[in-house]
Amino acid sequence: MKTKMKEFMDKDFLLTTDTARELFHGYGENMPVLDYHCHIDPKEIAQDRSFDNITQVWLGGDHYKWRLMRSNGVEERYITGDAPDREKFQKWAETLERGIGNPLYHWSHLELKRYFGYQGVLNGSTAEEVWDLCNRKLADPSMSVRNLIRRGGVKLICTTDDPADTLEWHQKIKEDPSFEVQVLPAWRPDKAANIEKADFADYLERLGKAAGMKIRTFSDIKEALVKRMDFFDKMGCRASDHGLEYVMYLPAPEDEIERIVARRLEGDRITKEDELKYKTAFLLFEAGEYSRRGWVMQIHYGCKRDNNSKMYEKIGADTGYDCINNYAPSAQTADFLNALDKNGELPKTILYSLNPNDDEVIGSLIGCFQDSGAAGKIQQGSAWWFNDHKTGMLKQLTSLANLGCLGNFVGMLTDSRSFLSYVRHEYFRRILCELLGSWVENGEYPKDMEVLGRIVKDISYNNAVRYFGFALDPVL
Repeated sequence: MKTKMKEFMDKDFLLTTDTARELFHGYGENMPVLDYHCHIDPKEIAQDRSFDNITQVWLGGDHYKWRLMRSNGVEERYITGDAPDREKFQKWAETLERGIGNPLYHWSHLELKRYFGYQGVLNGSTAEEVWDLCNRKLADPSMSVRNLIRRGGVKLICTTDDPADTLEWHQKIKEDPSFEVQVLPAWRPDKAANIEKADFADYLERLGKAAGMKIRTFSDIKEALVKRMDFFDKMGCRASDHGLEYVMYLPAPEDEIERIVARRLEGDRITKEDELKYKTAFLLFEAGEYSRRGWVMQIHYGCKRDNNSKMYEKIGADTGYDCINNYAPSAQTADFLNALDKNGELPKTILYSLNPNDDEVIGSLIGCFQDSGAAGKIQQGSAWWFNDHKTGMLKQLTSLANLGCLGNFVGMLTDSRSFLSYVRHEYFRRILCELLGSWVENGEYPKDMEVLGRIVKDISYNNAVRYFGFALDPVL
């Protein structure tokens, strides 16, 4: 018998079983959002920015969309160039209709439905009506940045902030009683770690000014970072984040690290081995401080950045020219975690790899360092960046379930620069409920809706509240 074709992205989008539908609509759909890692600008929240048109919201800084447009042969002037916003939007609409199977197709239509009430399909022919509808909506005060956050059901946001940042915009948000959503800084010390970069010495001067001291040694670097961590801690910071090529482990004595730093600050070149020794010492120091403060250490690795040198010179970093790196020695990651654990300095840690082939590696590795300090103390992070789609999420969730304890997973984050991206939590929850529902309906797990519902609620929100120690109440 011929089955009835589902409507495009209806209320049961991605949900194919009765159990999946019951789990999502009954437990996951209305849970709040906790965005513990993103790249949005706290200044725009503090100033409650409004947008002139949908292009500003969608295409400003979104290198996911830029990559897809380039793959459709769109000229760069319509992507990052000086073309009028209306023309950029047209090129995006024409590109989107060819993006079958791409998560951007689903995310874009979820955003149109949830924020703009548009029930149709965006393509080249409908671009004009969508442009007009969205811009009319955006002109209303209810579509300002703060109201978009509220409409997304968001309770807390962690931005990504450099140790030398003044956090002035976080302070303004914190002092404003009219905005109830918590916006906290997260510690991102990559510039202090990247000793090989040409601007390393200049950055240390900036860091020193923020800490009120001169930096001439590795000991000074650590002292300055501790001072800044104290400040971040007072501002509510509960998490760090590191962007690494891979998690290295090449330990060296403290006096050798001091010599490496001295040579670098004198303008001498250092070897790759010196770089790895410094970064190992840096990460060990940082992790120990996180452990003492109760911060969560997040490590993102497995990315090769800025591969197109011509375009990097023209428009800079974070513009859509990065790729998956398939070099990540798990032995060094294990040794790094072991060194911290041996000294009683292993913080709660989330590992994200851009390479999906690392899922099982991480799943087996985290099990070596779990203890009673926290449920799921060492976590595999959610499917990240190039894996942030249905296939990637299902793979990551399945691998984590196979090798670990899925019920303690801290769930989804946006990792986004967009104030509309909170629908990605809905997308994730639908996929999660579909996966759990399939196991139940296949007889692989009992249909105990009390237990299943609690798992969905916990992965959607509660686990992250408890894990990071945020001042929020779980939703029971």
